[in-house]
Amino acid sequence: MESPEQIRREEGARIAATKEAQVYQRPSKLHVAKILLKLLPVVLNFRRDRREWVKREGKNVNEEKYRRHARKALKTFIELGPSYIKLGQWLSTRVDILPQPYLEVLSKLQDDVPPALFSKIKPIIEDELGKIENAFEEFDPAPLSGASLGQVYLAKHAGGRKVIVKVSRPDIERVIEDDIYVLKKIMPLATRFIDPNLRFSAEGMLAQFIETVHEEMDYRIEARNLLTIKSNLADDPSVIIPDVFLERTTKHVLTMEYIPGIKVTDAPSLDAKGIDREKLVVRVHRLFFKMLLRHNIFHADPHPGNISVADDGRLILYDFGMVGRLDSETRIRLIRLYLGLLDKDPERTVNVLIELGTLEPTVNRYVVERGIALSIQSMHGREVDRMEVKALVDLANKTMSRFPFRLPKNLALYMRMASILEGIYYHHKVSFQFAKVLANLLEEEGLVRDAYIEEVKVSAKRFAKGIQDSVNVAPLLKMYLETQGPYGNSMQEKNNSALAASILSSALFIGSALMLPYNSYLSYGGFAAAAAAVAVALKKKF
Repeated sequence: MESPEQIRREEGARIAATKEAQVYQRPSKLHVAKILLKLLPVVLNFRRDRREWVKREGKNVNEEKYRRHARKALKTFIELGPSYIKLGQWLSTRVDILPQPYLEVLSKLQDDVPPALFSKIKPIIEDELGKIENAFEEFDPAPLSGASLGQVYLAKHAGGRKVIVKVSRPDIERVIEDDIYVLKKIMPLATRFIDPNLRFSAEGMLAQFIETVHEEMDYRIEARNLLTIKSNLADDPSVIIPDVFLERTTKHVLTMEYIPGIKVTDAPSLDAKGIDREKLVVRVHRLFFKMLLRHNIFHADPHPGNISVADDGRLILYDFGMVGRLDSETRIRLIRLYLGLLDKDPERTVNVLIELGTLEPTVNRYVVERGIALSIQSMHGREVDRMEVKALVDLANKTMSRFPFRLPKNLALYMRMASILEGIYYHHKVSFQFAKVLANLLEEEGLVRDAYIEEVKVSAKRFAKGIQDSVNVAPLLKMYLETQGPYGNSMQEKNNSALAASILSSALFIGSALMLPYNSYLSYGGFAAAAAAVAVALKKKF
């Protein structure tokens, strides 16, 4: 099977060719205007709500009013169709853009659309796999479920093995492309009604949304995601991932093993099977954070419909269309961010946020660190070592919204994943400490040691850079001291002897001062060394 990169390149070329051939079929200006009029009240409500939310840092606000506005937005997205349903789901991951009440409402947006008639689905299957009776031993034309991009059927593969067949909705590519065309047209106008510091994020979010939707429409990419995650978790006995049948998988048709189970939120059925729900919640969190922090790809859509439980308690994962990808450097930084928060260290937290690209390096560090420190101590009345995922969401949503805070795509998917997982915990109402589970996972996987080693390396590099910057000032300092004139022949030799110590002392002091915002311990050591150098200089001089 082709790699996802190859598939995306081919699809990009196809879309470009289609655009050139079908320019005349694009939506009319009247259609664009109608969509804009539907979305305008949503944008205006959001603008007012976000300004108030940021100004008050989410405190003493009418959250019910926010939820009412969010429900109106949700209704509008559903009325406008599949692309806007997906957009609403995507927005529900953006803690840097939406106030928390909006996130809570939009996170419940169900990708549940009445299925298309089988008479329209059958040609899609047969165009790609040939006659249905030749591709499958049996095929039930009644869909198990319908979603905005596709719908699911139950069938039997060779040898009588039950399979799930996911098929794209009729004309879904044309519908999505037309919707994306409209969104691109109205985006410049819509961004005039939001805060200037959000325009960049909104435009970037649309570009990321378009990329994600195109990936979800190509089932070959989903099959590749499934195979990669299945390989990564091959040695984990707590999870079951279905097999995928590549010979029955194409761009518009995905065939994979049918593995039924108990829905992860079906408490009565889980209890009837004797499954410990407290341990279940721990296993769910442990599995998804293992994917996030250990591997280069993670399942980013763990809503209850995508997780089932086998009779023996093992987890069954479905739907690999929405995934996040983190490189090793970003994963280590994310671990360091967690450790900084759990260690109650705002300085380290800000360092990592800057390294992750979520804060500008020129941000007022003192103000940000103070805001983070106060938020960590006050959020939900919890101590940091008992803090759960929702606290991190609130941190980004309330404290960081006052600053030039930008959430990269994959970190937004991580926040979505974490928030949905915590929803599973709240549903079961069991005793659970996220920090304890995470700490155990990091220890078992050897990630804490790696993160602290990286922390030392980064601090050492900053310190060395500070020293180098201060040494560059040394020639100017030497020139200044020499221009102060001779102090008499009897003192000249002592002055020259003390000059080197003075320069070294100045370099250490300046370097330590530059380093102070990043690592106070190394800075204090530098100040001590500078003091020692001053003592040497004074001794030489007198």
